[in-house]
Amino acid sequence: MTGTTEESISTSADVRPVLNSWRDEFGSANTANLALRLAFPIVACLSLLPFISPGIALMAGIALALTLGNPYPLTTARVITPLLQISVIGLGAGMNLVEVGRAGVHGFFYTVIGITVTVSIGLTMGWLLRTERDTSLLVTVGTAICGGSAIAAVAPVIRAKHHDVSVALATVFFLNAVALFIFPPLGHHFGLGQRQFGVWSALAIHDTSSVVGAAMQYGARALEIATTIKLTRALWIVPVTLVIGMLWNRGSEEKGAGKAKRPWFILGFLAAAAIVTWIPALKPAGHGVFVGAQRSLVVTLFLIGSGLSRQALQVVGRRPLIQGFLLWVIMGCGTLGAILLGWIG
Repeated sequence: MTGTTEESISTSADVRPVLNSWRDEFGSANTANLALRLAFPIVACLSLLPFISPGIALMAGIALALTLGNPYPLTTARVITPLLQISVIGLGAGMNLVEVGRAGVHGFFYTVIGITVTVSIGLTMGWLLRTERDTSLLVTVGTAICGGSAIAAVAPVIRAKHHDVSVALATVFFLNAVALFIFPPLGHHFGLGQRQFGVWSALAIHDTSSVVGAAMQYGARALEIATTIKLTRALWIVPVTLVIGMLWNRGSEEKGAGKAKRPWFILGFLAAAAIVTWIPALKPAGHGVFVGAQRSLVVTLFLIGSGLSRQALQVVGRRPLIQGFLLWVIMGCGTLGAILLGWIG
């Protein structure tokens, strides 16, 4: 569609790409679109308010996306990952590195066992359900390691089709949204302490954002434990991706697997924790950064929710959704049972 404003501008080669980019991102300049474009950043900023919980922010983003639509889909897609990583780094400024180290060592064994069991059950379940091979793998690694981050790392290595990635991301996304709401009430129902809930949420929820969001609702100690163990779990993205690249592409005519993305932000988290631990004078400033990181995480959850679309809902097939749901329930119930029985301390 060509508007009068566009006609009055020179259509030189330098101007056309700018106009095309503007049209792709913002669409037609009608009153409704203008109101939505103005309202979206306002609602996002409201997520910074202290009484807005992670769950409310996520649901607000989903509601907006499915009713009015996201006016900035390209922009939100670009900023979600760096904003999440910055938030996680900021959370480190409110934690003691010694305690972080203890929690990491404590959760290392559980993480290894959890990933191994989840991958084994997930791939077997995908075979039984006859889920498409690549989709089954992406749903499984997303559940086993780190949700969307693991899917994004593995997808180029196995040369997954865009459709496979969309289905896996949508499946994991729905389960993350559910976990954010039901885990804290379930934790209170079963009488889990702060440490127990932190371990459970870190081992049973996919994405870092939902792990931190759920633990943040439960308490400060739960948040510290959950974040540390979850980041320990996320470290396995690189070695698991490399192994998958070798095994999945074996016998393929195309050589040279894609390169796994390294979770460097985890080093930033540890560095922030080290600074406030070893320089006590910086603890007040570190606390301020920590609080700011909590709020930026809530904004991130709003943006994640706003990234959902009706097309994504339609593309989620029955089999991968069933596989993802059953695998999530099995691992969630299994880890909860182990914690209640004292097998996981």
